[in-house]
Amino acid sequence: MIQGPREVFTPHRKIPLTVTDGMTPVEFFNSVANLRNLAEENGLLRTPEDFLLYRKLIGHTLEFDTSIILDTSQTILDPLGRPVRRDQLSKHDKTVWSRMSQIIYDYMLETYPDPDEALVLCGEASLDPTWPLNKPGVPSIRMIHNHFMVFPKKELENATLADPNNPNLSDSGHNDLFLEILSKVYLDFLDVLDLEVLSPISSDQSQLSLTGYPKGLPSWEVVGGQKQLANPRFWYEYDEVLKGFLDFYRTFFALVSSRGAPVPAEAHFPDQVENVLLFSNDFSKAAKHVRDRITQDPQFANAIRWRPAYKQLLYRDCRGRLIVTISQNSVGNAITELLGVVVKRSEDTEAYAKAEPALVEKLLEVRRRLVAADLGYPLSAPSWPEDTFVPPPKGT
Repeated sequence: MIQGPREVFTPHRKIPLTVTDGMTPVEFFNSVANLRNLAEENGLLRTPEDFLLYRKLIGHTLEFDTSIILDTSQTILDPLGRPVRRDQLSKHDKTVWSRMSQIIYDYMLETYPDPDEALVLCGEASLDPTWPLNKPGVPSIRMIHNHFMVFPKKELENATLADPNNPNLSDSGHNDLFLEILSKVYLDFLDVLDLEVLSPISSDQSQLSLTGYPKGLPSWEVVGGQKQLANPRFWYEYDEVLKGFLDFYRTFFALVSSRGAPVPAEAHFPDQVENVLLFSNDFSKAAKHVRDRITQDPQFANAIRWRPAYKQLLYRDCRGRLIVTISQNSVGNAITELLGVVVKRSEDTEAYAKAEPALVEKLLEVRRRLVAADLGYPLSAPSWPEDTFVPPPKGT
């Protein structure tokens, strides 16, 4: 079996929406009106805190594919005023978020127990105002989301090899900056994290044998495996990984923006920032390199995300271990691409219809478990007016 990134093709149904005259599709799909339509057409469950579980109609995989978003679009109309990261949530909201994630991930591992048969992952990302506003395809949803997916290993094995030079496979080249140039100082800085459940592992140990990804990302094994997902300590440490990443990101791009920038005021680990990052010649050298390039290369400058943007993954590797990793979030790249899976979507109603009943039944089972745990109330949608799947009318 040749190791390398894979390219899979995932069909979807025709989206039954008409874009409002005078708006681009991106503008319309990220509008408050369309987000309301998302809940009405594909919503599975909503919590009193406005966490929305929904079916990804244009998704990554037909095996299992769902997302939770904090849907504040109806209560906070200013897109820049919405929470977009876990560290912006209240303690109560973070607890609800973690319990929902645990139940969904437990279901995936229970349904797909063999690591040789299925790639099981969830990926959280910030969708926030750090996107360059004039970049094509920029989302304006501006809300935290967690995406849960399962890919059959056989499908990945039979998929064509993806172009290894696809910039999205390396976060548009930013992995080279963070992890090849700054790898040592990055890992030295992350030593400050107070971890008991998460144990650091080398990047070559965290790679999937099929794809060879992730490449060079800092990674941690969940010591104790699946049972730790029910341990609040795991979710505390999951937060610590994010806090460390945010400090590193903020400090680096503050230094890129302004030579001699001080420790960021919002730093979680200010002493480590000052003594490890700002005292590192390699760190300052890399910041100068990026600063110089920004002044000369407008295309490169347009791709910079000045505020923290991340993707944090929890996935099961080929040995059955649960692995946590985190990366900066570039424009265009998808959660799956951190693991070397490039998804191409195509409209194919017939192919989607064949897989839809089994997919929806799994989503409804997850919903039942969340409702039973007092984590929200079920929503009706055309494909599940109650608690069973109803196929759409022919031709839709």
